[in-house]
Amino acid sequence: MHSALTNLEIIHTISSFTQRTSLTALASTCREFEHPALNALWRDLQSVEPLVKCLPSDLFGIDQGRVVLQKPVDGKMWDTLFKYTSRVHSITVTQKRCSTVVEPLSVLMLSCPSTSAYLFPNLSKLTWHAEGTHIFAQFLRMALVPSMLALHVEIFSASPAFLSVLSSLGICPHLQNMNMRIRCETNDLSHQISPFITQPIDQLHHLHTLSVWDLGSQGIKHVIKLRSLQSLDLNLRASLAWDRNLGWQLPGFHGLKWLGLSTRTIEHASNFFSSFQVVRSSQVRVSFTSQVGKSSASTSLFQFFTILRERCDTIELRYLSLVGCSGSGRVESGIFTPLHAFPTLTQLLLDEVCNIPMSDEDLCQLVRAWPKLQVLKFSSYVAFNATTVPTFHGLIKLLQLCPALTSLSLVIDTTKVDGIDLKRPGGGLCNKHLTFLALGNSPIKSPLNVALILSGLFPLLGQVNLAWWDMMRLMSSSYQKEPMTEQWVVGEQLS
Repeated sequence: MHSALTNLEIIHTISSFTQRTSLTALASTCREFEHPALNALWRDLQSVEPLVKCLPSDLFGIDQGRVVLQKPVDGKMWDTLFKYTSRVHSITVTQKRCSTVVEPLSVLMLSCPSTSAYLFPNLSKLTWHAEGTHIFAQFLRMALVPSMLALHVEIFSASPAFLSVLSSLGICPHLQNMNMRIRCETNDLSHQISPFITQPIDQLHHLHTLSVWDLGSQGIKHVIKLRSLQSLDLNLRASLAWDRNLGWQLPGFHGLKWLGLSTRTIEHASNFFSSFQVVRSSQVRVSFTSQVGKSSASTSLFQFFTILRERCDTIELRYLSLVGCSGSGRVESGIFTPLHAFPTLTQLLLDEVCNIPMSDEDLCQLVRAWPKLQVLKFSSYVAFNATTVPTFHGLIKLLQLCPALTSLSLVIDTTKVDGIDLKRPGGGLCNKHLTFLALGNSPIKSPLNVALILSGLFPLLGQVNLAWWDMMRLMSSSYQKEPMTEQWVVGEQLS
């Protein structure tokens, strides 16, 4: 044997880069490779089926449509099973063939002579995208172990037995990342499950990432107490509670780096933020699924931005993303005035929120308060017959006010080039940091002029992103022959 193969680090490296289908053969070559190869083979299970296959084929049978044990499990079988389960660090359970492999293991767990920690002593991650019925409750209970660091659960429903297991999450004191989701969530279903999640949250002192549905007032109070929490995503879409301002004055969040909020309306988001004395997070993302009403768009958005200014730390907030639903509501650029209270804002993304008429002067007035802005995104589509948009003159002024821009998504009127020197479009000013530029459905007449201006302003930009036009051509055959589509393709090639 080569002397290099006596080095454990080399053997582990070889095993880690060996294809999964070859690991069994590698493990049987010699003693030196057996354990490292088996560790690599069993470390991450994309299904629990291999655990069933390592047991005798005649161990299980069917009685009245249910899986049953045909004979007792002896010590040798448990030793064989533990030989492999002790090497497992992550398990993924999905709906595909779920019951055929999980149910036998659940039955097997009932006769397990030891604790769950004995069977999966090194399990650190569990992904459960399957049913929440009583059949699977026993296996889930055996998989929740003290070594667990990440838990991702996505279920359609939950039986009383499954809920009881979820309430025992406190046995995973080192849990750091928890993602809980209900498919086809309803207000009643989330209310039924929430108490079983809320109860053990107090014990998860190391939890730093949490994604969950609306846990109600008691649940939110428990979440607030998690001092290690850095990232919080809340899905409030199925909840009816936020239809009105609840009048809460909870202490709020003080150490978040990320807060993501999913609601049905922008008003729900306003009611949520109003319920806390303070919401300190360096990044905030809010998405809503209902269109902003035409008559109330300006009022609703201005109210939201005002509440944001009152609750968020004006120095700490660096990232703000607002994602809507292709609203047709028309607003004035003045609604953004409350956001001027955040001078250190580096990323502002407004996607499909509403129609925002914006002249060159409006654009400059908007960004003047954010000299550190690096990412700016507005909606990728504008109805030109009803909305004013900036021109190249406004774009040039934008580069002066925000010299650190690295990503820009903005609809502009590229047909108005009067007064712009095509050889020096910025008068010597250019941005060498920009790596992404999307101009949405910006109109174009002269691809050559547009290419000259963009090349002069952004000398290091590789290409203009034409994703909006590409999407339109896929969605509608009429865009295949749209002259403006072809002109943008030419313009992109020239630049």
